[in-house]
Amino acid sequence: MKKQILQAVAAAALLGAIPVAAMAQNAAIVNGKPVPKARMDVLAQQLAAAGRPVTPEMQGQLRDEIVAREVFMQEAQKQGLDATDDYKNQLELARQAILIRALFENYRKTNAVSDADVKAEYDKFVAANGGKEYKARHILVETEDQAKKIMADLKKGAKFEDIAKKQSKDPGSGANGGDLDWANPASFVPEFSEAMIKLKKGETTPAPIKTQFGYHIIRVDDIRQAQLPKMEEVKPQITQQLQQQRLQKYQEELRAKAKVE
Repeated sequence: MKKQILQAVAAAALLGAIPVAAMAQNAAIVNGKPVPKARMDVLAQQLAAAGRPVTPEMQGQLRDEIVAREVFMQEAQKQGLDATDDYKNQLELARQAILIRALFENYRKTNAVSDADVKAEYDKFVAANGGKEYKARHILVETEDQAKKIMADLKKGAKFEDIAKKQSKDPGSGANGGDLDWANPASFVPEFSEAMIKLKKGETTPAPIKTQFGYHIIRVDDIRQAQLPKMEEVKPQITQQLQQQRLQKYQEELRAKAKVE
C-alpha cells in the first residue's frame, strides 16, 4: 500500500511539474497570450550593450516593460496597424539591420585580431613616430618681404611670441605665441620639417621658409626623444582600429562580388 501511495504522489508531482515548467519560461500572460521570459533577457542584453548593466533589483522593471509592450502591441494588432505598408516596410528594414549586425558580429568573432597583429601594427607606429620630437614655434605670413621684416625685427630684439600673436596668420598657434607644442617632424609639411630638424635648441631659421601656406619663421625651443606610449597602453585602440579595417575590407569584398543590375 505504501508503495502505491508513493507512486501516486510521484505521478502527481510529475504531472504538476509541466505547468510549472511552462510558467518558468514565461514572464507573464497578457490577455491569454504568453510573454516569453526570453524577451526580458534580450532587453537586459540591449541595456548592458548601451552601458546600463541590469541588476537583480531591476528584474521587476524589465517585466513591467515587456508586459507594457505586449499590451500596446496587441492593441496595435487589434487596430490592424500590422497590416499597413508603412509597418511592413519598417519591419523589413529592422529585420535587415538585425541580420546585418549579426553577420558583422560573426565576422569579428571568426576573424579576431591576435596579439601578433597588434604588435606588428604597434611596431609600424613606433617606426613612423620614433626618433626625435621638436617643441617649435613659428610665425606665418603671406609674403617673403613680411617675413624678412619680422626677421630683422627679431634681430633687433623684438620678442618672437609677441610678433606671433600680432602678425601670424596661423590662428591656432598665433594666439599662443606661435607655439606648436611637441611634435614629430612627420607632422609638418616637408619644407617645414626639413628646415626645423636642421636647427639646434634655441635657434631660429636664418631665412624664411616657403610652404603652401605662406612664409614661416621657425624657432626650436627644445628637442627630445619621442615619448611614445607602451604597447599595452594603446592595445585596445589598435585592436579596435584593426577590427574596423578588416570589417571595412570585408564589406568592400562582398560588394565587389555582388552582381548588381
